[in-house]
Amino acid sequence: MKIDERHLVQLAAVVQAGGVTEGAMMLGLTQPAVSRTLAALEKRLGEPLFIRGRRPLQPTPLGRALADHGQAMLNASRKASALVEGFRHGRTGLVRVGGTPFFMDALIAGMVAGFQNAFPDVRIEQSYGYLPELRAAIVADRIDLAICPIDMLDEGSGMRFQELLPGRNVVACRITHPLLLKRRLNGPELLDYPWIAPPPGSPLLADLRSLVLSLGATETKIRYAGGSLTSAINYMKASDALTILPHSVVFAYRNDKAITALPVNIPHPERALGLLQRTEDLSAPATEAFAAHIRKSFENLTHLIKRHEQSVIWGL
Repeated sequence: MKIDERHLVQLAAVVQAGGVTEGAMMLGLTQPAVSRTLAALEKRLGEPLFIRGRRPLQPTPLGRALADHGQAMLNASRKASALVEGFRHGRTGLVRVGGTPFFMDALIAGMVAGFQNAFPDVRIEQSYGYLPELRAAIVADRIDLAICPIDMLDEGSGMRFQELLPGRNVVACRITHPLLLKRRLNGPELLDYPWIAPPPGSPLLADLRSLVLSLGATETKIRYAGGSLTSAINYMKASDALTILPHSVVFAYRNDKAITALPVNIPHPERALGLLQRTEDLSAPATEAFAAHIRKSFENLTHLIKRHEQSVIWGL
């Protein structure tokens, strides 16, 4: 015997509410419509669903068993409705984000945590890469968006780029570095110390070469290369080595009191950190909510960085 699932749901609502009128209101139906459903179901089964003369209504053993099945369907329906509502408002879903390693580790990871404090049911999948890999991953639909530095976006690339932070590099060192004791720092003095080279493929590697050339040299003493941000920081903390980093990354570690930026101006890259997505994409609400959170977080970060920069006297 096949029983209409909707009839079981109505039965469950009546049993839960203790009356036909109340059960009908719970489902947004009329009392006569639910009464007809229950009468038709009893006729089909050939058995009563409720004990006659009891108020509030009390189900028979068969009525209770069928109502339990209907309640499971009702619960599943409510969960599905909540899921759809959460998805539409960006409260549930999956966000696949890729980004350049140093920025992801120093800045974005904390912003992800802040986002999930407000949207705990959104899952974040993070991956690493530089612009060529990230752009390919977006095109192949392996990630939804990328957070990376870009100097120029080709017209007709099918991508849109929203700037988050202008490019601003500094020379980073440990907080007790000898160069910090100098009242006036001469740029070429930087070449007297060993350097940490950024990972291969990183835009910072090209920035380091530009810096060396601006100091009138063709090469510098590279003592360590290819490590992660954490390894570079730990290496700096235990040595007099220098490296080139985005100022925002050094700023993110200011409270650790382990590394800092030398007060010397260096060439700035003609690029900006930003959000990269496909132009024609209709992103899921969770992705749009995440992107909005990242934009807002960087607005706040930009104000803090500017205030911090004003407290530092950069050398010429």
